[in-house]
Amino acid sequence: MTWANDTLSVGELAQRVPAGHERFLLGIAGPPGAGKSTLAQLLCRALIDAARPAVVAPMDGYHLRNEVLLARNALARKGEPDTFDAASFIADLRLLRETPVGVAVPWPLFDRRIDEPTEAGVIVRDERIALVEGNYLLLTDDEAPGWAEVRGLLDACWYLDAPRPVLTERLLHRHIVGGRTPDQASAKVAGSDLRNADLIAASRHRADLVLTAAGRGYREN
Repeated sequence: MTWANDTLSVGELAQRVPAGHERFLLGIAGPPGAGKSTLAQLLCRALIDAARPAVVAPMDGYHLRNEVLLARNALARKGEPDTFDAASFIADLRLLRETPVGVAVPWPLFDRRIDEPTEAGVIVRDERIALVEGNYLLLTDDEAPGWAEVRGLLDACWYLDAPRPVLTERLLHRHIVGGRTPDQASAKVAGSDLRNADLIAASRHRADLVLTAAGRGYREN
């Protein structure tokens, strides 16, 4: 493996994903705003380019619908562990593990334009590698009830970190682009997102690999 200034390229990271005959589930965990979706998409592309069929299966499609959150008076906390359908996420992870390659498994996605999940946003079929990215892949039930089974359904899990100022800047931008005023965005970041980030950070020691973005690559911590 080639190293340049202690930074791994995405191609080098792809080489770390084991090859096998069955489907391999690789989790990519980390706080909101760390760049998990970007890493998952880049890694997926690198695997496909290396003739290793892969697909991204995000956790975000398991957000509870806004009408449910409104009924629970939880819309302002959207993104926290109890605002997801963890049970369905776990059931579908198990289905992804147990279903033979070649048989279709529908997987929901999250549409930021409408701020809602979309059923069967992607169909996993022939891909032997599923990149499961999300915030809460490494939590215990003591940290957030209902999430502990996730880690056992993943063959490996990486953690993507980022400095707190970077998270804050990215999250503010995300919320403002999504329609919040600067004051509303600041309140969301300070009151919910960064609290989630602290919860998630406490789980990073359970990851098989901890990474931080560095230029065009990723540094192993």
